Amino acid sequence: MKVLSVSSEVFPLIKTGGLADVAGALPIALKQFGIESKTLMPGYPAVMKAVQDPVVRLQFTDLLGEPARVLEFYYEGLNILVLDAPAYYDRPGGPYLDHTGKDYPDNWRRFAALSLAAAEIAAGLMPDWRPDLVHAHDWQAAMTPLYMRYYPTPELPSVLTVHNMAFQGQFAAEIFPSLRLPPHAFSTDTIEYYGHLSFLKGGLQTAHAITTVSPTYAEEILTNQFGMGLEGVISGRRDVLHGIVNGIDADVWNPATDPVVHTHYGSTTLKNRSENRKSVAEFFHLHDDGAPIFCIISRLTWQKGMDMVAATADEIVALGGKLAILGSGDPALEGSLLAAASRHPGRIGVSIGYNEPMSHLMQAGCDAIVIPSRFEPCGLTQLYGLRYGCVPIVARTGGLNDTVIDANHAALAAKVATGIQFSPVTAEGMVQAIRRALHLFADQKVWTQLQKQGMKSDVSWEKSAERYAALYSSLASKGK
Repeated sequence: MKVLSVSSEVFPLIKTGGLADVAGALPIALKQFGIESKTLMPGYPAVMKAVQDPVVRLQFTDLLGEPARVLEFYYEGLNILVLDAPAYYDRPGGPYLDHTGKDYPDNWRRFAALSLAAAEIAAGLMPDWRPDLVHAHDWQAAMTPLYMRYYPTPELPSVLTVHNMAFQGQFAAEIFPSLRLPPHAFSTDTIEYYGHLSFLKGGLQTAHAITTVSPTYAEEILTNQFGMGLEGVISGRRDVLHGIVNGIDADVWNPATDPVVHTHYGSTTLKNRSENRKSVAEFFHLHDDGAPIFCIISRLTWQKGMDMVAATADEIVALGGKLAILGSGDPALEGSLLAAASRHPGRIGVSIGYNEPMSHLMQAGCDAIVIPSRFEPCGLTQLYGLRYGCVPIVARTGGLNDTVIDANHAALAAKVATGIQFSPVTAEGMVQAIRRALHLFADQKVWTQLQKQGMKSDVSWEKSAERYAALYSSLASKGK
């Protein structure tokens, strides 16, 4: 089977969040099921720098108003189709935000162009290769199945994966004529959303199948609390909704071989983590004592529960814990956390910014990772924590609920617990979970059992890729 994957970011070429990890790992995991994937992505400067020996597969003289090319090259096991459109992607800043942190005003055109290029490839415009199925990711690629509906390819199966319903690609209705869709496509049955446009809604209404990144999140988005205004659309398409939990690249995230980890280890050599722990303490200027280090590797936002961390940091220190925090986001939250670090030198350390190597070292050296998200479609940091023996302390929501087994009395007795869950998702609930962790940490035999059981968890892509392969196969058979 031939699959065209469409994503606005792909690890290791460019990454702002978990979307990139999925778009980079899933095609590789699908190879064992006989699925050949090509991944179409934008030609950001960082991506173009990685292009080597490309083959020009397609040229557009007018892709929504600008010239563009599709270049094919191979990168670390991935077959990449890069949309080389300098007018859209060759600019300073990030994939979606300019250097001041504001959305690019033409994001609608930049990602509609990506989707239109994907639809052209699906229609057979690229010589010698046409996909049997198209898999689009999030709002940036969600217009792909909508364009496919109005091309001579409505029968070609399409899958749309929702990584986070909070990001929907909403734009003013005035842009509709520039999207080059037929007039009747502006409809409540497709892209129209309360007088505006929603790229995500357009994809949800037209894709043959919808997936989310965990079973619990698939149920949550049917509700007002988590549906973000699109719960009615999702409910109307419930029969094609599938929750498939994400995996991680077990080769990249492996404490026995990870090149940035100072001392390698496995479940039988957990004592080797102590050297990594010292390195983390040194980086964050934490006292090198026996108190547990609770780490946070996250965007510093309300969704991620970082306001709860800021509000309870003093209490966590008073209870006997230490905090190592890596991330960036809301300036006010950054300031609050930095202020907490200044109040508690040696007990709280904060590093503002993105640091991929340090995120690996923190998982390899910290005792637990705290993930208090108010909603979390899947989450990947808890999977890394399980893999690295960094015990996850998580809110009971979305994929966090699906991937961590709470250390209640029964689970501890049965030796199946892998972490700590808490609910309600409040500051008080989080502190209570920290108290439980401190109690468990005091008994190193119990804590070691938690670590070892977590490290036994299958967090790879194998099972999830098998489910995607089965979904692809069922859709392809229906389309014939």
